[in-house]
Amino acid sequence: MNRTRSAAKVLLAALSAGLAACAASESSRVNQQTSGQESRRQARDIAHATRHDVLAMLDAFHAAAARADGAAYFALYSPEAVFIGTDAGERWTMEEFKAYAEPYFSKGKGWTYVPRAGSRHVTPVSGTDGRIAFFEELLDNDKYGTCRGTGVARVEGGAWRIVQYHLTFPVPNDLAERITGEIKAWERGTR
Repeated sequence: MNRTRSAAKVLLAALSAGLAACAASESSRVNQQTSGQESRRQARDIAHATRHDVLAMLDAFHAAAARADGAAYFALYSPEAVFIGTDAGERWTMEEFKAYAEPYFSKGKGWTYVPRAGSRHVTPVSGTDGRIAFFEELLDNDKYGTCRGTGVARVEGGAWRIVQYHLTFPVPNDLAERITGEIKAWERGTR
């Protein structure tokens, strides 16, 4: 009888341990699932906030350029930022770009590029907690028509700053051969 009772105790202990392990495993699985859902929710929240903040910064950037407010415009760039213009030779440090733009701004001459609704995209860079993002937008300009602005921004000193901005003239594919042919001919004539 003692042997039977001992065997029953061992069996009961084994069953209890097994049930506890199953419960712990299920609890761990549920916690992992909840943690994964929470991580995805946090990533969505960060992406949403990043998009909102970068677009607000870009709106301020375009508004400052349009009103020829050089101080506000250049405050939205990182000190080590690079501006890449539409001409193949336009790759400017901030010091170089300020030297180009300040004479215009000081005369009250800015430039107006209006973001086209539905064309703006902001993508946070993975692993940066929403502190670095790249962006792209189609812009309308009275002189040049459709333009594209692309770049990289990051949080510096608690505010979004442009690290690189690249302004281009998108060329429709159906016109590309003719237009690039004109550019090649012009380049041959200037060298």
